[in-house]
Amino acid sequence: MHELEDRIKYTFKNQSLLDEALTHRSFGTPNNERLEFLGDAVLNLVIGRYLFERHNDLPEGELTRVRSVLVDQDGLTRISMDLDLGNYLKLGAGEQKTGGSERPSILSDAVEALFGAVYIDSGFESVERVIQYLYSSYLENTDPRELSKDPKTKLQEFLQGMRLGLPDYQVIDILGEAHDQEFVVECRVSTFDVAAQGNGRSRRSAEQEAARLAYKLISEREA
Repeated sequence: MHELEDRIKYTFKNQSLLDEALTHRSFGTPNNERLEFLGDAVLNLVIGRYLFERHNDLPEGELTRVRSVLVDQDGLTRISMDLDLGNYLKLGAGEQKTGGSERPSILSDAVEALFGAVYIDSGFESVERVIQYLYSSYLENTDPRELSKDPKTKLQEFLQGMRLGLPDYQVIDILGEAHDQEFVVECRVSTFDVAAQGNGRSRRSAEQEAARLAYKLISEREA
């Protein structure tokens, strides 16, 4: 736990809040669902305020799209990977066996719960510092106008610009129970012999993640 606190640059006064933030409902109660709810609201406010203050040239529509990309499951999962958060989670035996510590839906929820826990522990200024620290590389090194384009649109525009065919998306698996499903989608770009898999709580979000990974693979080859 101390290692995780070092990674987020914050030390909890109430360690039970950190423990709760890392406890999935499959492990028992109390779990992180309520903290996740609070953390989602705080995250949207912090990122929204940052974008409002730093990008006064962007209209409301683009601000909304940029924020949605930064705070969606994919963005939160990237933060969780930076923190190696899966190694700290408390999961039930079933979730452990099925790879719950690597599941994007569980990881993204835990990041939001972590933000909620910091807010309860020390207030808005503290959680704002934590969020801005964890998001700093994404906020400072990203063109917001490019970020406002979703991955499927970016990939499509790239292929169309080269007069190539559109990618093919296929659902290859659906994980979890009916009330908590996770889709696995493959994005295939035959011209580049690229196939990338993305996960998400909906088919659309899984397609977006697959498109993002496919675009990344193609960009690396073309570099």
